[in-house]
Amino acid sequence: MAIPLLQIDAFTRQPYRGNPAAVCWLTQPLPDAQMQAIAAEMNLSETAFLLADGSAWQLRWFTPACEVDLCGHATLAAAHALQEWGQAQPGETLQFQTRSGLLQAQLGEQGIVLDFPLQQPQPLSVSLDLAAAIGVPVLDCRTSDLGYWLLEVESAAQLQKVQPDLAAIAQWPCQAVVVTAAGMAADGCDFVSRFFAPRFGLAEDPVTGSAHCLLAPYWQAKLGSDRLQARQLSARGGELEVEVQGDRVILRGHAVTVLRGELQ
Repeated sequence: MAIPLLQIDAFTRQPYRGNPAAVCWLTQPLPDAQMQAIAAEMNLSETAFLLADGSAWQLRWFTPACEVDLCGHATLAAAHALQEWGQAQPGETLQFQTRSGLLQAQLGEQGIVLDFPLQQPQPLSVSLDLAAAIGVPVLDCRTSDLGYWLLEVESAAQLQKVQPDLAAIAQWPCQAVVVTAAGMAADGCDFVSRFFAPRFGLAEDPVTGSAHCLLAPYWQAKLGSDRLQARQLSARGGELEVEVQGDRVILRGHAVTVLRGELQ
């Protein structure tokens, strides 16, 4: 059975930037082990699997190492892929059934709009030497129900100096670490971040939608604005707009297709 596949760069308008994801269009369910093997073969930060389910789509996400509960950039890529395959039209709102519940993606004129659950920042008190593990001083630390730890550092310049000890971070009792700092108004950016997830088999993720479900309310409280411009300072880089709406976070971004093919 041939499986249509697209490789898509998410949270960017330019090819070979943002965060790449593979999207597979299934016509029947696959065993978990086969989906995991495909994700390992793709060797991208995420591979998404779509299966039609009435008026909605079942959506699952796999890193090369494991399945994950929530992935923003691969959801953006999945919405873009459905439009590329002629399964969705501009202006349409797509419904995705996922391990994190029902997610929506609207195909708008100004990009794709994702509606995700907000992750409320919670106080975090640990005896670990956080600064030693990332290589710069830590101003604040929080956690969330996703198991992500948020570490704030002094500036974007400090954030760029972060050199994480991935072996140490992999031993921490968290799923991943997002390091963040205030942005520069002159750059049109309210906050910046980087994301490290050795437990998921990811040294550094280029652009992480799910992390912004935690970053958005954190910076909303600090900056006093519901709508914020965000940038991830990975080597590939990526940009998105975030907006806090009650217990939801709206993520806006673009995507481009860089590869078309099929799996045999």
